[in-house]
Amino acid sequence: MRQSVSIIGGGSSALLTAAFLDEKKFKVTIYEKNKALGRKFLVAGNGGFNLTHSEPISQLIERYTPNEFLKNALLNFDNQDVRNWFNNIGIPTFIGSSKRVYPEKGIKPVAVFDAILNVLNKKSVKICYEQHWKGWNNKKELIFNTDIFVKSDFVIFALGGGSWKVTGSDGDWLELFKNQSIVVHPFQTSNCAYAVAWPNQFISQFEGSPLKNISISCASKIQKGEVVLTRFGLEGNAIYALSPQIRKELQTNQVATIFLDLKPSLSVVEIHKKLNQSVEKNITERLRVSLKLNSSQISLLKAIISKENFLNLELLSESIKTLPITITGTAPIDEAISTVGGIDLSEIDNHFQLIGLPNHYCIGEMLDYDAPTGGYLLQSCFSMGVFVAKELNNK
Repeated sequence: MRQSVSIIGGGSSALLTAAFLDEKKFKVTIYEKNKALGRKFLVAGNGGFNLTHSEPISQLIERYTPNEFLKNALLNFDNQDVRNWFNNIGIPTFIGSSKRVYPEKGIKPVAVFDAILNVLNKKSVKICYEQHWKGWNNKKELIFNTDIFVKSDFVIFALGGGSWKVTGSDGDWLELFKNQSIVVHPFQTSNCAYAVAWPNQFISQFEGSPLKNISISCASKIQKGEVVLTRFGLEGNAIYALSPQIRKELQTNQVATIFLDLKPSLSVVEIHKKLNQSVEKNITERLRVSLKLNSSQISLLKAIISKENFLNLELLSESIKTLPITITGTAPIDEAISTVGGIDLSEIDNHFQLIGLPNHYCIGEMLDYDAPTGGYLLQSCFSMGVFVAKELNNK
């Protein structure tokens, strides 16, 4: 007789768990509170649907904060496994110039989603829509809406984080776990825009301008990439990856300091030499001609450092490599790409099973960890889903 598995949530973790569970051993049901599955999965695809990142798995593992709890899952179903699996279900992928992995050109997010659903249909996975999980009753049965009670051999929670409430990812489940004496943490922004009090004249002229081929540092972390100057502050992959460090400084000091390196390919000495040997008399022209800095970069330097430092080639060279920017806050949580917070990692064992609730598992963004943009969050959700499915298959 098949055992029952209840998966609560219909995002990427839930879908992959259901796809890899052995249908000969388990009767699988997904309970989704919306009228459709994968709403955040599909919304994320609108901005460029990168399924994972192609870098070596040893480097990929290091992108997560913390990462030890994810290591076995990522090694068990790594970024190449993701590509192979999607190819097998009719979604071939390619590696873009940023080393991110995308469905081949012309394949839209809905086609990817439909291919996954086709796998679930072949496995006879039952999907129950508009089923809002409300906790447990005194028999430890799952309560949905107000009057539906479900007893299951195994329960897998894939409830998501706290951003993009329009997709149903609102984190309203935190109190339900807290009531079971499970340690949870309030959700906080990650991978979001960060506030900077730009001088009005500067941002009026350069709002929307990108800063490309730069690196940014905060605390001990350095990230190469690009950002966009906005009226609110800064956003883009180079600053998203520093979310843990920025968030920690904001919590400690109410402000955070990041340092822009506008010419990562050159040292301070090399920059100073180029500026000093330039035939251009005007320093602005030296920056433009000898260092190939654009108008927004040059104006940013002028907006941040003093005129005296700008005219001093030695100090200017140092500023080009370590230009300090003060972060004063974050975008609202509902505008964040992802969140941290949720189930404390001490509450789960090495198989993502809740220590205090045997046969109950928690996977995906509902766990308290950080993943940068670029396919990393999806990869971790895919890996956790497959890992738990294989764990149950082997029981």
